[in-house]
Amino acid sequence: MPRLSDHPPRLTAAALVTALIAALLVLLPGAAAQAAPVLLSQGRPVTASSEENAGTPASAAVDGDNATRWSSQFADPQWIQVDLGAPAQLSQVVLRWETAYAKAYRIELSDDGAHWSTAHSTTAATGGVATHAITGTARYVRVYGTQRATQWGYSLYEFQVFGTSGGGPTLPGGGDLGPNVIVFDPSTPNIQARLDEVFRQQESAQFGAGRYQFLFKPGTYNGLNAQIGFYTSISGLGLSPDDTTINGDVTVDAGWFGGNATQNFWRSAENLALNPVNGTDRWAVSQAAPFRRMHVKGGLNLAPDGYGWASGGYIADSKIDGQVGNYSQQQWYTRDSAIGGWGNGVWNQVFSGVQGAPAQSFPNPPYTTLDTTPVSREKPLLYLDGTEYKVFVPAKRENARGTSWGNGAPQGTSLPLSRFYLVKPGTTAATMNQALAQGLHLLFTPGVYHVDQTLQVNRADTVVLGLGLATIVPDNGVTAMKVADVDGVRLAGFLIDAGPVNSPSLLEVGPAGTATDHGANPTTVQDVFIRVGGAGPGKATVGMVINNHDTIVDHTWIWRADHGDGVGWETNRADYGFRVNGDDVLATGLFVEHFNKYDVQWNGERGRTVFFQNEKAYDAPNQAAIQNGTTKGYAAYKVADSVTVHEGWGLGSYCYYNVDPTIRQDHGFQAPVKPGVKFHDLLVVSLGGQGQYEHVINTTGAPTSGTSTTPSTVVSFP
Repeated sequence: MPRLSDHPPRLTAAALVTALIAALLVLLPGAAAQAAPVLLSQGRPVTASSEENAGTPASAAVDGDNATRWSSQFADPQWIQVDLGAPAQLSQVVLRWETAYAKAYRIELSDDGAHWSTAHSTTAATGGVATHAITGTARYVRVYGTQRATQWGYSLYEFQVFGTSGGGPTLPGGGDLGPNVIVFDPSTPNIQARLDEVFRQQESAQFGAGRYQFLFKPGTYNGLNAQIGFYTSISGLGLSPDDTTINGDVTVDAGWFGGNATQNFWRSAENLALNPVNGTDRWAVSQAAPFRRMHVKGGLNLAPDGYGWASGGYIADSKIDGQVGNYSQQQWYTRDSAIGGWGNGVWNQVFSGVQGAPAQSFPNPPYTTLDTTPVSREKPLLYLDGTEYKVFVPAKRENARGTSWGNGAPQGTSLPLSRFYLVKPGTTAATMNQALAQGLHLLFTPGVYHVDQTLQVNRADTVVLGLGLATIVPDNGVTAMKVADVDGVRLAGFLIDAGPVNSPSLLEVGPAGTATDHGANPTTVQDVFIRVGGAGPGKATVGMVINNHDTIVDHTWIWRADHGDGVGWETNRADYGFRVNGDDVLATGLFVEHFNKYDVQWNGERGRTVFFQNEKAYDAPNQAAIQNGTTKGYAAYKVADSVTVHEGWGLGSYCYYNVDPTIRQDHGFQAPVKPGVKFHDLLVVSLGGQGQYEHVINTTGAPTSGTSTTPSTVVSFP
């Protein structure tokens, strides 16, 4: 990168005046009685071959601001392309060049973003404001520079495409959030009564259809106890948790289940500050119950009243001023947070990037502590900017430690709600795909959505965000959602529930065989949960498949149901839970349970997992049903023999073969013995002696035995 003094000079005031006059002349109607062309490109999704630095992004060329610009790296060729969202009749392209302009370039058109035709070409451009008459119909328009006029890159203040929409009716963005998004402000009457009403309905509705999102506008709320049941999310609407303070509690307990919290799934708390009434808030949960971006001005108790069993859980981007009481929690993962202390650990407690975390000490106490998280990017969140709803998309952090919001304004970008299609109950998959093709993001309001075709996320930087654990059910054996080989997609906050006809997969990130490097702008999958059975019969060959390189999977629970409706060894058949084919994939907070064969198959290079929790399928009828050739049982976590580099920290697998307690697993983990394949802090546990492990990983580690539920551990492998 050049020094500041090496950057090309900005336009002089006179040049700016000339450019503005030229722009006005461009937009003046001619003598013919024709309608002025419509500006189609402003604010549309845009990508480029490169960016000079973070201050000159591609989006600056379509933001309508002549003071911002896109600039490329200092090399030929370079390109910038805009997605109009739907095919349009094109009439004109206006390029407002900075001093670093293109001497030779083409304007190209495409229907699919892959196959291009040339609409205009020049080898003798002179920069300034260039106006080109264009004819043709296209969804994508690209400026392809082949020769720079200066030693710098290509630099555009504005890239404007004019024409008329030719794609039929355009779906609107924005709108109201629907009846199951319940918004409060400090003056709202009877808040407690409304919270209690929803909790009564949702407290024990483990497989019900109700879905709710509570949103609290910035301000202070006094004397509340928000008890959070199934499929209920509670969030603040500030940009920082401290913008919204509850003098009271956000509570999860286990009264509905006799004081046992091991089935407190599918709920969340985000972006709030709490002053607990008695000094300590209670969040007694198990899987799929994230506690994100919270500030507890006191302690946090992760166990139910009476300290019954709990099997969680996940905290991220949060500040707990006091002590976190783990108590009976069997496993827990905390990421990029600050805590006042941590008490107790049962089997597997993992911390990465946590200020105040206990020191590394596995297996006694069972703490696995990483100073930083290798790569992280927090989950998108809905917030209020004045009176306008927006979605904040946090920036990527490398070697992160502590919260993203504690030191000034959080880093990231904001998207107006008008750029989102609001998915409401009854919306068809065809409509959702039309919205995606049009260039809109998706915001799922709380509900259950059946899709009879795959949702196709084909545009870079698309956000698909769910409220209130919105649930997608694929019909007729389709894959519920697929992401293309593009940068920066954010999937967050929804549940995919398998349908009764077998799906080959439920979520696929990237096509098979992709070779694209997405390291600068990875896709993130956060609080996206997969379920096969439980709410009724469901089948899938694989739960989640990650093909794109550099993907970050941050907190998922991929679950083949062991209880509920539609449960049986063949009834809710699902052989594989989580399959990774892409390289440089990172999983932080990986929960995968009960699949008929491998729970995790990792085929990509340089994969990393920070925290893994697993239970093998309870309902295997006998040893033969899980026999893997000459190997007894399928490993919970298998790294392919071809892999040369892989690393994992804080991984646990448990067995509870209650149908046939004589079943034995050769190991919980399987990996090639190579210098680049490393594991830290592994354990296997036989729950009450219902089945046993012979080893922890490969042939390393002592067998489990008896009924004492005592872990067998390996601190380092190989």
